[in-house]
Amino acid sequence: MRIAFIGDIVGRPGREMLKEYLKKIREEYKIDFIIANYENASHGFGVTAKNANELVSYGIDCMTGGNHTWDKKDVEALFDTHEILRPHNYPDEVNGTGCKVYEVAGEKLGVLNLMGYYAMPMADNGFRKAKQTVQQLKEQGVENIFVDFHAEATSEKRGMMMLLQGEVSGIIGTHTHVSTDDFQIANGTAYLTDIGLTGCRDNVIGMDSKVPVKQFLTGMKGHFDVPKKCKKILQLAIMDFSNGKCSNAFKLKYFCNGKVIKTEAWIEED
Repeated sequence: MRIAFIGDIVGRPGREMLKEYLKKIREEYKIDFIIANYENASHGFGVTAKNANELVSYGIDCMTGGNHTWDKKDVEALFDTHEILRPHNYPDEVNGTGCKVYEVAGEKLGVLNLMGYYAMPMADNGFRKAKQTVQQLKEQGVENIFVDFHAEATSEKRGMMMLLQGEVSGIIGTHTHVSTDDFQIANGTAYLTDIGLTGCRDNVIGMDSKVPVKQFLTGMKGHFDVPKKCKKILQLAIMDFSNGKCSNAFKLKYFCNGKVIKTEAWIEED
């Protein structure tokens, strides 16, 4: 199976890039299943029902979340009507789930959404939850497993890779909105610390730079806004999974001026 993953979609600019390019990308690269993180899709904070339907219309098959999952009240109903996840290490009493299994290209695919510790809301131990859930999936006969690990600290993300390397097919980090240059395949597991945002690229994490710059200068906080006009980018990872292992992976960056950059994941030799 060939799956694609898109990180934090930030506001209207991110959605516009998906509208323009995603169906073409799916057709050109023969993608079987697309996963995308929705948690900033509606003006940078959470997702509305309207925008969730919009994202589905562009070809997204499953949506993952993070610390902004609950920012829009619509999300509670979406758990029952859409293929939408929230971090699986929220307490069991919380609505929704962070793990689902899909039939893709004749094989089972488990999608697991987890959240880190540092600078994040209170939640259960993501590492213990990861280990437990992966074991449960394997007992159910699910070999191909993809993890969206929504975390601030790069050390946490690398730690998750060390915990699950060889046990899952892919782990890609989200949340920082800043892409990293460490896409690799090690022991059959594709890993990227952070895929980066899809949205505005010429500001601060997809938001207008005025408020964050003022905060850095004065310590005074304000409301972050997604710019109405900006230079945009779409970033996605494409991975080939089979029998629980990733055999090939690469990242694509589409710019609003038509430029495209492709980066191959390196394979870590034994």
